[in-house]
Amino acid sequence: MASMTVPAREIPVPTTVSAEAQAFLARVPMIAGPAIPHTDKDAWRAYVAQVEAVMTQGGAARAAAFPAEIAEHRLPHCPLYEGIPASLDPAHEDKALLHVHGGAFIIGSGMSAAYTAQTYASLTGLRSFSVDYRMPPDHPYPAGLDDCLDAYRFLLERYDPAGIGFEGSSAGANLVAALALRARDEGLPLPGACAMHTAGVDLTGAGDPFHANAHVDTVLTEHQPETMLLYAGGHDPAHPYLSPLFGDLAPGFPPSILVSGTRDLLLSPTVLMHRALLRAGVEAELHVFEAMPHGGLGGTSPEDRELQAQIAAFLKRKLGVVRR
Repeated sequence: MASMTVPAREIPVPTTVSAEAQAFLARVPMIAGPAIPHTDKDAWRAYVAQVEAVMTQGGAARAAAFPAEIAEHRLPHCPLYEGIPASLDPAHEDKALLHVHGGAFIIGSGMSAAYTAQTYASLTGLRSFSVDYRMPPDHPYPAGLDDCLDAYRFLLERYDPAGIGFEGSSAGANLVAALALRARDEGLPLPGACAMHTAGVDLTGAGDPFHANAHVDTVLTEHQPETMLLYAGGHDPAHPYLSPLFGDLAPGFPPSILVSGTRDLLLSPTVLMHRALLRAGVEAELHVFEAMPHGGLGGTSPEDRELQAQIAAFLKRKLGVVRR
């Protein structure tokens, strides 16, 4: 494979972003994904248990800004949490969001899954259902996608599909896109909109920023092939249900908003997914934020709030909560 060599250099924190964003970018980068072979299930179980506790604590703190009552439903294989925001709009009880949490397909379970659904429930004034899908190492693909499909069937029994929006970040964005493809292939009606933030829709790691943004992204510092192989469970990572970027997007894929940042390791799959949707004749918006790494700039910066407002506004327009 042809390549180019660039000189070693320092990447300054840009002055073109808010003070909060600058402080976030100046911190020490997070440690890269674990160097655990995908075949070592015991080591993965130990890693997940260690990280989950931190994820849940942080999720609870962030969710406090978006108060909601949490109810729990039971799907065939996992819980489905329902976030009922304090800002619930009674005029739009016929609409809802299906949230799919991120976390590299391996973390974000339990109450953490419920907490991450509260942001857009609050910002849209809609009920948000968060599927606590099964994950590796014990439940690789297709278990998680099966659970997402069960969650969508649950919503279809209660809502018109045009009033349902899919929303997810990172691995959750992958599952949002894969769920739309899978639902269509199984003859189900598709939702009214999809929101994909930092869309991990290509598990093969072929895109440019996987190299160009490696270690520039202060959150997801490098591609994690062993994690992707763990999730794939022996299936071809390029299969459209694992890498939706390579799917047939044309027949009725929902209007979509995609969001990333110039330092995001997953900028490439997000951009490529946008281009693929446009080529397929699907309505799609792309928003790329200055200097933003994977997942945002800490969650509370002005840029994060703008990003969240942008996604919420798109979902509200497409689901008919506000006039177009």
